[in-house]
Amino acid sequence: MRAQSAMPVPVMSPAEAAAAVLISRAGVLHRVSGGDLAECFAAVPDPRRRRGIRRPLPVILGLAVAAVLAGCVTLSDITAWISGAPAELLAALDARPGAAGRRPHPDTVERVFALLGAQGLADHAGAYLMARAGTGPVTFPVAGPVLLPAAAIDGKAVRGAIGPDGLIPYLLAAATHGDAVVIAERLIGPKTNEVPEFQPLLRGLDLAGWVLTMDAGHTVRAHATFTCEELLAHYVMTVKGNTPKLLDTIDGLDWASVPVSHQVTETGHGRTEKRTIQVTDAPGHIREMFPHAAQVFLIERYVTRKVRKRKKNSRRYKTAEVRTAVAVLGITSLSAREAAPEHLAAYVRGHWAIENKIHWVRDVTFREDSSQIRTGSRPRIMATLRNLAIGLIRQAGYTKIAATIRRIRHDPRLLMTILDLHPNPENAS
Repeated sequence: MRAQSAMPVPVMSPAEAAAAVLISRAGVLHRVSGGDLAECFAAVPDPRRRRGIRRPLPVILGLAVAAVLAGCVTLSDITAWISGAPAELLAALDARPGAAGRRPHPDTVERVFALLGAQGLADHAGAYLMARAGTGPVTFPVAGPVLLPAAAIDGKAVRGAIGPDGLIPYLLAAATHGDAVVIAERLIGPKTNEVPEFQPLLRGLDLAGWVLTMDAGHTVRAHATFTCEELLAHYVMTVKGNTPKLLDTIDGLDWASVPVSHQVTETGHGRTEKRTIQVTDAPGHIREMFPHAAQVFLIERYVTRKVRKRKKNSRRYKTAEVRTAVAVLGITSLSAREAAPEHLAAYVRGHWAIENKIHWVRDVTFREDSSQIRTGSRPRIMATLRNLAIGLIRQAGYTKIAATIRRIRHDPRLLMTILDLHPNPENAS
């Protein structure tokens, strides 16, 4: 018979205590209005001189987002699409009398892309998508284990671009788990500089009570302290060989005596996958080793797939089963009162949304890695427009990005709906 350990008395962490002072109501998510896309772009500094400006920056950027939503992947495609943009879209973006039919010249669009500050555009676009998501700070203390809003942090190479140092630039991004929208993105240069940009990426976001997931490269003490003490959030980190002392300590625990507390079996894509998780409270020596550590866990993944093999010098194929097993250790600041084993498994699983639903879509659907836009701020601006297009499509309730883009090409009304724009009959020609 397995010995039953006494349940620990719930104690508020420093992050919870600080957030409890700021937020009074318990267990409620505050909702934030998403605002308007034109207002979002109006907040972006216009790099042009005020004299001679004929097309407002929000109109140019709004048309550029619409072009990306319609499937344009290059700057020349965007300028060509803008030259023939629907009149009702122009009327909805530009409310000035007589503005209908006045489309920006392609040279104007290219000049704006060359001068525009890429980081400012990324910051305002991320804030706009986060506000539309309607998820604000989480109040403390939570009444019991619950799946909290979560964001994944991961980097991506913009392989079609070349930075001033001649190297491929990298972008570090934060994206929500649920609808997979990018809420922050920052240029980090070579990938070896990804860790130092973690705090600047998140410092301006209101993530109190959120759960931040990241790969093993970000499993460092400074990130744990920053997440819990400054952001008032929680972390779920995987532990691998880059932190050998922590890895050996967690791996040396008596996992054989820890029961499997959650198990999921899924079948699809020609394989059967079983995932199990074992969770235990972090012992005292691990709490001293890693800041705000509350629980440690072991996830094991067993995959069985059928493959066709052919023997040497034979034309006959034979179907064989191939089994693989992977084990991953992790650490989290979430206590057993705040997250059950199934919640920790969901956070680890949900982390891959940023790879599968954002980075993969940008590479495959928008062909980002093969882009010919290589220098200056233009590659980053294109990445932000793609993030914004993906986020708008998902927040409109559509999950298949490529199929939705094909529909948008032939349905201007769907484009207006996703952009949350309404025709202006007084200005339309």
